[in-house]
Amino acid sequence: MHNVVIIGSGCAGLTAAIYAGRANLKPLVIDGHEQGGQLSLTTHVENYPGFPDGIMGPELIENMRKQAQRFGAEFKAGAVNEVDLTKRPFKITAGKDTYEAKTLIVAAGASARLLGLPGEKELIGRGLSTCATCDGYFFRQKAIAVVGGGDSAMEEANFLTRYASKVHLVHRRNDFRASKIMIDRVKANPKVELVTPFVVDEIVSPKGHVEGARLRNLETKEIREIAVDGVFVAIGHDPNSTVFKGKLEMDANGYLIPKHGTLTSIPGVFIAGDVQDHRYRQAVTAAGSGCMAALDAEKFLDGHTD
Repeated sequence: MHNVVIIGSGCAGLTAAIYAGRANLKPLVIDGHEQGGQLSLTTHVENYPGFPDGIMGPELIENMRKQAQRFGAEFKAGAVNEVDLTKRPFKITAGKDTYEAKTLIVAAGASARLLGLPGEKELIGRGLSTCATCDGYFFRQKAIAVVGGGDSAMEEANFLTRYASKVHLVHRRNDFRASKIMIDRVKANPKVELVTPFVVDEIVSPKGHVEGARLRNLETKEIREIAVDGVFVAIGHDPNSTVFKGKLEMDANGYLIPKHGTLTSIPGVFIAGDVQDHRYRQAVTAAGSGCMAALDAEKFLDGHTD
């Protein structure tokens, strides 16, 4: 029997573990789909407070993990494949192991959708990114491509013109899913070139980092190669919430819906981080909500000594 089980080991889950550990609750952290979350897939993080020279994403995660362990957090590898939230203690199954918990913090995160190209994951941090606000600064006065056609793609393209010399916005259709105001902003931006209806067939990286993109026109079959130093994939995120379908309230895209901070409709179940945040998706906001979830769990346990 655990006082607190935390699902997910990114910024939200690890911060929750630090706070729960310091409250002497001996939390159990189940690593989840990606140990360390999205931050473990990034390179240089410059916008996390307290690191004036920046810090590598995996190092920041490892520091948080050690800090949580120092305060008594226990870690288990694996992804959760079943939960029973019908009564307390809650039952959480990961692989062949089942755990019982008086409280549960869901910090399972979200996974950025990628293009599905060979070698794509290996290029993350080497010119390929899924976060403009995280990595845009590294592309000062360089040409880059943004792939996508929704509001997030438009927003990222506009944002990246603060740094990049040129932004190629690549989309598979001539029409965009984005709102009219976002499309109008992009069209009015002289640094953005709309490249439609094209798909990315290959990210050119002969030396292990992005040097260009090979594009294919879906109507004419024309092949075009553009020289870029970065490719930003902005085709959405998928929250890691499938296991909670029908058990916790979620929106049409699968993001869990918080009530009054981190609370859910089930007493004793709390949510934090990107699994419930489709707007900000930053390390610092995830950490903040992880702190809130741990404090809420502690308060809940104080009032429920059973």
